[in-house]
Amino acid sequence: MWRIREAVVVEGRYDVIRLRSFLDTIIVETDGFQIFKDKDQLALLRTLAATRGLVVLTDSDGAGFVIRDHLASCIPPEQIKHACIPAVLGKEKRKAAPSSEGLLGVEGLDTKTLQQALLRAGVTMEDGEKPTHLYMTTARFYADGFSGRPDSRAKREKLCRALGLPPRLSTARLIAVLNAAFSEEEYEAAVRCGEEEE
Repeated sequence: MWRIREAVVVEGRYDVIRLRSFLDTIIVETDGFQIFKDKDQLALLRTLAATRGLVVLTDSDGAGFVIRDHLASCIPPEQIKHACIPAVLGKEKRKAAPSSEGLLGVEGLDTKTLQQALLRAGVTMEDGEKPTHLYMTTARFYADGFSGRPDSRAKREKLCRALGLPPRLSTARLIAVLNAAFSEEEYEAAVRCGEEEE
């Protein structure tokens, strides 16, 4: 399993599944062209880019480059890296027909090709064991009142506002973002800020 510092942005959920087979980092999908309308998703990507760096890994077709160019125009160049895959003719196994351009996307390429694309982009490899202590766990999230209670959603939204994150992050994604992009001290300060709102 490869561990890299940067978060990776891809187009769709099958791309996410493909990368999770060998990559240990935060992987975010744009849901195709939905990224043009979803301000919350773009805000999340900007936060990840500022705190960890961002690698854009889109398909090699025209749509992939439109999404890549959009993200490049929204995120400072020093915070973004571009991993480009080769244009390989073919069709993904799950699809009945090839894409309009007849090219394999991220989900259809072999692991070695994807790894080479990430290396060429200059990803930062993280050596050693995964940290044994991640300050935010599902148990702590529950204990702090951010899940499992009638007012948890409202509390999560206040926490997200205090951290400059989109308010509709799922519990699992918010926990992952907290561990990846914010220190325990920043989290605790945001919790206090949310409590002062009440």
